[in-house]
Amino acid sequence: MEKTKNTPHVDYHALNAMLNLYNSAGEIQFEKDKEAAHHYFRQHVNQNTVFFHDLKEKLDFLVNENYYEAQVLEQYDFAFIKKLFKQAYAHKFRFQTFLGAFKYYTSYTLKTFDGKRYLERYEDRVCMVALTLALGNQSLASHLVEEIISGRFQPATPTFLNCGKKQRGELVSCFLLRIEDNMESIGRSVNSALQLSKRGGGVAFMMTNLREQGAPIKFIENQSSGVVPVMKMLEDAFSYANQLGARQGAGAVYLHAHHPDIMRFLDTKRENADEKIRIKTLSLGVVIPDITFQLAKENKEMYLFSPYDIEREYGVPMSEISVTEKYHEMVNNKAIKKYKINAREFFQTLAEIQFESGYPYILFEDTANRANPIAGRINMSNLCSEILQVNQPSLYEDDLSYREIGKDISCNLGSMNIAKTMDSPDFAQSIAIAVRALTAVSDMSHIRSVPSIEQGNHQSHAIGLGQMNLHGYLAREKIYYGSEEALDFTNIYFYTVAYHALRTSNQLAIERKAAFKGFEHSEYANGRYFDKYINENWLPKTQTVQELFRRSGIEIPTQADWQSLKQSVIEHGIYNQNLQAIPPTGSISYINNSTSSIHPIVSRIEIRKEGKIGRVYYPAPFMTNDNLEYYQDAYQIGPEKIIDTYAVATQHVDQGLSLTLFFKDDATTRDINRAQIYAWRKGIKTLYYIRLRQTALEGTEVDGCVSCTL
Repeated sequence: MEKTKNTPHVDYHALNAMLNLYNSAGEIQFEKDKEAAHHYFRQHVNQNTVFFHDLKEKLDFLVNENYYEAQVLEQYDFAFIKKLFKQAYAHKFRFQTFLGAFKYYTSYTLKTFDGKRYLERYEDRVCMVALTLALGNQSLASHLVEEIISGRFQPATPTFLNCGKKQRGELVSCFLLRIEDNMESIGRSVNSALQLSKRGGGVAFMMTNLREQGAPIKFIENQSSGVVPVMKMLEDAFSYANQLGARQGAGAVYLHAHHPDIMRFLDTKRENADEKIRIKTLSLGVVIPDITFQLAKENKEMYLFSPYDIEREYGVPMSEISVTEKYHEMVNNKAIKKYKINAREFFQTLAEIQFESGYPYILFEDTANRANPIAGRINMSNLCSEILQVNQPSLYEDDLSYREIGKDISCNLGSMNIAKTMDSPDFAQSIAIAVRALTAVSDMSHIRSVPSIEQGNHQSHAIGLGQMNLHGYLAREKIYYGSEEALDFTNIYFYTVAYHALRTSNQLAIERKAAFKGFEHSEYANGRYFDKYINENWLPKTQTVQELFRRSGIEIPTQADWQSLKQSVIEHGIYNQNLQAIPPTGSISYINNSTSSIHPIVSRIEIRKEGKIGRVYYPAPFMTNDNLEYYQDAYQIGPEKIIDTYAVATQHVDQGLSLTLFFKDDATTRDINRAQIYAWRKGIKTLYYIRLRQTALEGTEVDGCVSCTL
């Protein structure tokens, strides 16, 4: 940063830029960013906001002109709606940063159809979200306004963006679909990519079951083109479809490490890849079982198995096979065609591609399945690597109609602000309201254009309650990220959230007299899920964390609490098949004034490129000139402490956590391999991006996941 003298009055963009300039005392000018937010309203927002005399005039206009969905408002009488808006405005909400205000008015608020004028303030958007998700329940609507306006709970971007709007996409963040080894499934998948991308969701596809390049078709050898041409078709579909231009189409594909096309799959992301195979915008994920690490440790060859032959031999697709369990059996089976590569060379190539592109994501298959409480197999993840749910294949007739509709996955996401939730007057209620809000997103989601998605959502009621602002909270409390106290807090916080999320889902099952389909085959139904909580006394290990929970008035669940919950769950079930997932929070973090997800900050003053305005500067939440030492960035902290943090949280999260690894600019592929092995040994389920510090523009965060960044 450079030093500067006091400057005369300037516009909001220039004021924001002063964050990157020290004052004469050598201090960061935090007050200039608050001035920037103030001037942004004075110079831009206020004069470009449509004026209405009162709330009734405003709502009538927005309904009559097809901006708002009339059915949302018709669930309530006007007296209550007026009271709710008054409740929201009574908070006198102010954006804490310029970027927060800029993000909201650029990307979320309702605008006139020509895009030139604003029709909502932040309080209006909060009320419309609450009214939409409460589905006519006045008490829930009021509680939701409190949770959102206070910053404790933040719905994901699709939900916060679309609730109550007439012209909108879906409320759902992303989708996961299987592709089976037939042309009907491939054709359906391309259509699904178009349909779901049009509605604003990111879409991930599992490609493990597709036969490899050179495999036979109708018993004629060397006919299959493998997975890469299908990837190209999907990439074209995503680039064509987007949500009214508001969100670009985004897709990911997952392939098993022991699929014969795995090296060609990875090569599509090489910087010097031939244009015929190069994949530019599609995200890649690799599914890696334990056996792959064991083979690499022993410096052995690893066999790749033909999915075509596996399905003929076992009667089920490759994705339903545990390669670790069946590996040696398949090696010795002469009816299964196989190929050999060196296991260490595979991991070396993996690191090289990640070094160049940040991809692929990694799903540690066996780790995820050992922790999975639901009957079925986890064989893929999503665009941001935090969704881990079971799926079932669809079967098709020749005319592409369904012979049997399978079970695919949709992501109903939202996140708690850890700092604000710890400050909540009622911690348990805050978690309960969030779970009910996300359940409403699931209840309202009807993706009829992709029946397997609709069926999966209808059967599972799965949600993904996330968390953000861990680093911000730790720094506020003068705790170093990755320290003993930080790990202790993370452990007990996620432990407590897990209890209250499950208790709320159990209450929903009691109220609705229904559990998710397949509950009776789950670890919840037989009670085994609860063993680790009943057989061990989970308490803070450090005095610091004991004091944090005592000061916040939060009661940490006891073994007796878990025993009581276990009995109620066995008797009544839980409504939501899945409850937690930790996504990478992006735009919503800025609006909420949070550090992203539960990873460390990328820079004390983060630099972002925001469209035509250019560089925008964002100060880490709660940071002052007196507590800078607690704001080490992710590159300084290094991958091990980040992995340690995610590992203690993972044990209480039924799905995944979007974990990005950060490396200094002198890192090597060997460093990346070491971090992957460390993550696998620590019980991490998935890895998201690999990030190397860019020395040319230090502090700039590369844009992440398009759909699940909340």
